[in-house]
Amino acid sequence: MGQKLKITGWVAIGAVAGALTTVQLQAVARGTLAPLPLEELQQLAAVFGMVKTDYVEPVDEKKLISEAISGMVASLDPHSQYFDKKSFKEFREGTSGRFVGVGIEITMEDGLVKVVSPIEDSPAFRAGLKTGDLITKIDDTAVKGLSINDAVKLMRGEPRTKVLLTIFRKDENRSFPVTITREEIKTQSVKAKMVEPGFAWVRVSQFQERTIEDFARKVEDIYKADPKLKGLVLDLRNDPGGLLDAAVALSAAFLPENVTVVSTNGQLEESKFVYKTIPQHYLRRGGSDPIQRLTEATQGALKKVPLVVLVNEGSASASEIVAGALQDHKRAVILGSQTFGKGSVQTVRPLGPETGLKLTTARYYTPSGNSIQAKGIVPDVMVDETLEGNVFAALRTRETDLQKHLGNGKDAEPPMTDARRAEEQQREEARELARKRLEEEARKNPGQRLVPEFGSDKDFQLQQALNQLKGQPVVVSKTLTVRSVDEKKDN
Repeated sequence: MGQKLKITGWVAIGAVAGALTTVQLQAVARGTLAPLPLEELQQLAAVFGMVKTDYVEPVDEKKLISEAISGMVASLDPHSQYFDKKSFKEFREGTSGRFVGVGIEITMEDGLVKVVSPIEDSPAFRAGLKTGDLITKIDDTAVKGLSINDAVKLMRGEPRTKVLLTIFRKDENRSFPVTITREEIKTQSVKAKMVEPGFAWVRVSQFQERTIEDFARKVEDIYKADPKLKGLVLDLRNDPGGLLDAAVALSAAFLPENVTVVSTNGQLEESKFVYKTIPQHYLRRGGSDPIQRLTEATQGALKKVPLVVLVNEGSASASEIVAGALQDHKRAVILGSQTFGKGSVQTVRPLGPETGLKLTTARYYTPSGNSIQAKGIVPDVMVDETLEGNVFAALRTRETDLQKHLGNGKDAEPPMTDARRAEEQQREEARELARKRLEEEARKNPGQRLVPEFGSDKDFQLQQALNQLKGQPVVVSKTLTVRSVDEKKDN
């Protein structure tokens, strides 16, 4: 990639706002390719002048311009974004796997922040926060009505500063305050263990700077503990993406040398590129090659060990690249449900020392030339979340559900027929039924997980993956279907 791409920073992949997204960081701004629309620019300047002089109260000029840029970029697609000083810092923290905060994985429930899991040995973990706890206030700000990104911003801050969280614990039916001192959090994106003699489970929850180093180290440990590895399950469920070079490196761990992992194509010449399983395409700053070290340490075992990859609707972008590469090269059996469908590349260019622009510049394609955008990866074997069916699948948003999402670029968008309208209506009804079911189950079993923890002995999809590796019968879904491209598009 070297001279052709002129990349001075990182390339990343991801799903939606709040997760990571595909980026190339470039240091040089481009000249315009066409004359600027003078009349419209004059109109913009006139509006700015009227707002400045006529608005009911004085406005911050810099903030007004910043918001105008933000709105212009946000109108393009869900993944293009203007970074102000604070959001640029948070973006870089997300790709590094380090940030300053309290140390919890969160989601939203009934307008409140719900603790999915405290990160081990984090301030929140030491303060006693538990899975299922609801955060109702952050300092003096009520959480109800905040977006999850706004809540995250309030909980993050400078090291050694304090934040007061008001917690409601359902199973104890009480609220209580917890004061937590923020500190740097180092997230662990790789988990690995032997689930049975000869069979390993490796989970990658996000593609970050240290992911491949952690992956290589943990798989080496597994191989040392059991060199006669019979099968491996690579778990990419709910992995929103991350760094592209990490996705290429992870694919290279399992594939032969110098085969295609992913290709990109866009309007700019530099956006047309083919990434292969060679060190030049995944080593970002030179130095040692953890994939080569892993291959040597395991005597090439990962290149031939039977492999199953677990995916679901939450698997996006970088995880879809890995799944697509392993599927196209027939290196693994993909098991689970259709993935998110985020197949576009964003380039991040600095606009100054502390601000930047993330702009969609290309789509990416699997080795066989299939576009992932708004379609995702269709598993070889469709398997439900539990024996009873799918608990969360109907509630999960996919790329094709996002407003202004980019088209597939290859498959034509199907026309809006009565059948498609009926299908969308059925999907909305299924979501409402699933939502009511979850609320009822939560009332019956407060504080309990409705879907078993990934990697546990109650993980139904993991058990089916092990059955696949052993040549035993797999309980295939009777309800999961493939969603077609762009079933819902809002321009």
